[in-house]
Formats: sequence, structure tokens, C-alpha cells
Amino acid sequence: MDTHLLSIITFLPAFAALVLAVFLRGDDAAAARNAKWLAMITTSVTFVISLFVLFEFDPANTGFQFVEESEWLLGMTYRLGVDGISVLFVMLTTFMMPLVIAASWNVETRVKEYMIAFLVLETLMLGVFMALDLILFYLFFEAGLIPMFLIIGIWGGANRIYASFKFFLYTFLGSVLMLVAMVAMYTDAGTTCIGACDVSLLNHTFASDTFSVLGVQVIGGMQTLMFIAFFASFAVKMPMWPVHTWLPDAHVQAPTAGSVVLAAILLKMGGYGFLRFSLPMFPVGSEVLTPLVLWMSAIAIVYTSLVALVQEDMKKLIAYSSVAHMGFVTMGIFAANQQGVDGAIFQMVSHGFISGALFLCVGVIYDRMHTREIDAYGGLVNRMPAYALIFMLFTMANVGLPGTSGFVGEFLTLMGTFQVNTWVAAVATTGVIFSAAYALWLYRRVVMGDLIKESLRSITDMTAREKWIFAPLVVMTLLLGVYPSLVLDMIGPSVAALVENYDLALEAAGTAVQTAEVSN
Repeated sequence: MDTHLLSIITFLPAFAALVLAVFLRGDDAAAARNAKWLAMITTSVTFVISLFVLFEFDPANTGFQFVEESEWLLGMTYRLGVDGISVLFVMLTTFMMPLVIAASWNVETRVKEYMIAFLVLETLMLGVFMALDLILFYLFFEAGLIPMFLIIGIWGGANRIYASFKFFLYTFLGSVLMLVAMVAMYTDAGTTCIGACDVSLLNHTFASDTFSVLGVQVIGGMQTLMFIAFFASFAVKMPMWPVHTWLPDAHVQAPTAGSVVLAAILLKMGGYGFLRFSLPMFPVGSEVLTPLVLWMSAIAIVYTSLVALVQEDMKKLIAYSSVAHMGFVTMGIFAANQQGVDGAIFQMVSHGFISGALFLCVGVIYDRMHTREIDAYGGLVNRMPAYALIFMLFTMANVGLPGTSGFVGEFLTLMGTFQVNTWVAAVATTGVIFSAAYALWLYRRVVMGDLIKESLRSITDMTAREKWIFAPLVVMTLLLGVYPSLVLDMIGPSVAALVENYDLALEAAGTAVQTAEVSN
């Protein structure tokens, strides 16, 4: 289907950012108000336009749809498209961004630059999920670091410079190996097209013959090496244990809106990368290293849940919770079966709503008390009943309470993993118990009990604006919890095709026996 719809969705926020940069002058209250309204209108219009893609999307078609292609600079190709896996991440991005702008309404410092940063960031995030060219994907993927680096470094907390540089260096250095692998892929395949073309990387079979490097046998050959190179980038982005340490610092120092974008959208790029590159392009390498990835995921779930239990900062606790929940995602992806991959994608979408809402919950009381220390609160239910209700809903969803979207994703990933490795599934299941422990511990200390602290006696409940921000998140969390088919029917055929192609590739390569010997 030849259309420019995806380009409009992708670059409309960047165009608005350009308008702000060129035409909006002054630093007075009127200029700040105009910047906020332009950002709000732009992100809202982008979401409305993206609904046309969702409504016209055909889930039964497992190929790429709404494909755009044109020649680019230096012979490179500009190619966009979405399939059943990427379309939901596009929708998640456009859905969350108006809420992010609304949550930033109280920002008073360099408002124009703040809105420009978020608008540019939206364009770059959308580009990652739509790019069907290797070079274009890399440009969007890496460029997204810049506005997020500035958001943390300029509008963050007291230790923002350290956190912003740590975020940038971790994620940038992780991508250096990916760039080397991309060059090797182009050299081997002779194309940078990811899909929707006659000769694409998805249709190319990379060498998987075992060879020796400095006396070490590399099982899976070139595929294993390229898998490791891409894994270095996507694992940091997720982030996976043990390269997760940048995330708590980034979350704690970032402004509320920055934390929401980081948790709800940016982390999902790693999972999307595994689904777009690792499984379909390097199936043998994926199979060889699946046992390692599964155990890394299980360790992440348990370890970061235990670390969350001892946190005294609310943002840091929720940040470690995000690492644990991303462990379920990587576990489901590398189970490489229908239930596992379905659950991983569902978990990423669900986590976008739930984690975003939890960081917004922290932002509500931080705006009033200017502290994130858990000990500074207690008994908020007496003064903030509406806040207590909403915070409880998302706490329960984070735990995975049946009836919320958090339950569906965790259940499916565990079911998929159980079919592959029962011990990994058993260890990961304990993380569900730990998540209940730290989430309920946080809620009890912040919300329940008597209102003892004098500083809290004048605290006010949520405003109408804050309630309206949470309303769409509440609806989606409950709707997907009771009617998960909204997501599963959309992704089902594409996931089935991905898993089938993965199995056929492994069968053709004949590596199942070798992998079993290595893992044992």
C-alpha cells in the first residue's frame, strides 16, 4: 500500500519542534503556554492519525503494511512500514506522548526547549518502530539518545549530570558492536533492506557453520557472533541484568515525564530489536545462546525484585521493578514459541501503561512535597482518597493481579518458558511473589496508616488535570486485563509466522543437537 501516512505520523512532531524553535520567541509566560499547547495539539493529532493505521491494519497479513520507499542520500533507501509486531509499539508511543505533555504542564524552566526535546524524541522513537532499512533504523535508534540525554541533564535532579552521562555512555557503547555487525550483514547480504523488498535481510541466511577463533569453538558461526553484537546493544537498552545499573540512576534524576517515556517506550526498543533482528535473522545464534539468556532473565527477575525491597526512594524502587518485568519479556521472547512471544509483546505494551502510571503517581506527590523518600509519607489515604485509589489499581496491576493487563503478560511468558525450561520458569515465578512484597510494602508505607507527619496535613488530592491524565491509563489497564484479545488477535498471525520461520531455519541448519550438547 503506497501511502505517506507513516511519514506524517513520524515527522509531524519534529515539524512542530522546528516551528517552536524558529517562530516562538521570548521566555515569558505567554511563550511557555504557547509551547505547551502546540506540543499537546501536535502529539494529540499524531495519535489521532495513528488510529487510521490501526483501523486499516490487517492482522491476517503477516507482511509489512503501509510501506513507503524512496531513494535517499548517497544511494541509501528511505523505507518505512509496520507489521503485527511493530504496529502496537507505534500506537503505544502515540498514545503515551499526549499524556507525557499533559504531565509536564507545571514545568517552568526553559519550557520551549523542553517541549522541543520531547517532540523530537517522539519522532525518533516512532522511526525505530517503523524503519525497514538497516541504516535508517540505526540512525533513529542512536539519535534517540540525544534528546533523552538533554532531558535528564537539563531538567533532572541534583545528580542529573552523572545520570545523563551514564545513560548515554552505557547505551551508546552497547551499540558500537551492533554497528560493526550491521556492516558485516551488508557485506554478506548485499542489502540494507530489513523487509518489504525483493532481497531483504529477513530472507537472507547468514552462515552458521561452527569455526574456531583463537582456539575457541564458535558454535553457530557468523550468526552467533552477530547475535552477540546485537545483544550487546539491545540488552543494555532493555536493560537486562547485569547491564541494568544505568536505569535506576536515570529514573531517579529524570523529570517525571522523562521517567514515563523512559519506562513506557524507550525500554521497549530492546525487546523490539530482539523480535525484529535476533530471532528472525540469527535463529541459530539465538538457539545457541537461549539457555544463557533465559537464566539471565530469571536472575534479573529475582535479583532486582530483592533489590527493590530495600529501596528508600520511590522512583528507584519502581525502576528496579521495571528491570524485573523486562526479565519476563526477554524470557518470553527467547522461549521462541507462540505463548512466550505473545506474552512478551503483551507484557511490553502492558508495562508501558502500568510503569508510566506508577511514575506519574510518584510525580503527583513529588510536585506537592518535593521529595521521593518513602519515609517522608504515610497515611495519604486520609487526605488523598482519589490518589490512593488510583495508586492501588496500578500497584495491583504491577503485581500481576488477575483482571489487570499485568497478569496476562506474565502468565503467557511463564507458560511459554515452562515449555522450554521448567527450572527457569520455576525460578522466575518466585519473582511474582517478590513483586507483591515490594509493591505492597511501598503502598502500605506511603498510603496506609494514620496521617502522623505534620508536613502532610495540608497536602491536597489530585486535580482534575491529573485525574484526566490517569483516566486513559486506567481504562487500558483494565480493558486489556479482561479482554486481552485486543492485543493478541493483532499480533497473533505475525508472531505465528515469526515462530514458524524460526523453527524452519533451525531445522534447515540442523543445530538442535549441537545446542543441546552445549547447554548440557
